[in-house]
Amino acid sequence: MTNASTNPAPRSFGSPVADAVAALVGPIVSDLELEIYDLEFSGGVVRVEVDTPPGQESGVSLDKIALITRLLGRELDHNDPVPGRYTLEVSSPGLERNLRRAEHYQREVGKTVSLRLHTAIDGARRFQGILAAATPQEITLHILPEGKRAEARSITIDIANIDRAKTVFVWAAAPKPGSPEARKAAELEAQFAALEANASDDSDDESDDEFEDDFETKHSDTANTEATAS
Repeated sequence: MTNASTNPAPRSFGSPVADAVAALVGPIVSDLELEIYDLEFSGGVVRVEVDTPPGQESGVSLDKIALITRLLGRELDHNDPVPGRYTLEVSSPGLERNLRRAEHYQREVGKTVSLRLHTAIDGARRFQGILAAATPQEITLHILPEGKRAEARSITIDIANIDRAKTVFVWAAAPKPGSPEARKAAELEAQFAALEANASDDSDDESDDEFEDDFETKHSDTANTEATAS
């Protein structure tokens, strides 16, 4: 017998309707070796974002998006979890993706992000920097030097204090070895390493498309079986 306590708790997407839609789309994206990145129901629109699992190259083909839309639409018609009229939108997060949940920050560590806060820190509500670390409660951001501030710095921000956040795609070629840009990058890496070392000292250690017909038939058979049983 499986011990229920060992199973992870289902993710909540903020409303009973969104959670019901997630329960329907979950098996579909899982069969396609994808996962739900985000899901929300607002203003009569059901928005579903799907992506590859963390650690894999991001990107979902248009064919898979179309397949998920078709299969999920069929499940929504059959199970009717959304009240009234609605619009279904299925997409991938894209290069610059919104960060709304703790797991979003955790999977984007190492990326450049832009933030707007509810409550200012040191007089500022907007920050952009490198997402250095993320826990379920807070993130650590490395801020690059700019203007009169000549040195890099690191700040810790409560996720609950973040109003909006997204990744920023940086179009930049790697600097040539020995160039001023390369030396500056090395200096910044050293500054960030020192910041991380100091922070560590102050805290405790913590420790598909070719199978589309078969796939669609499988989910169609499941829906038909449920309809017959009911």
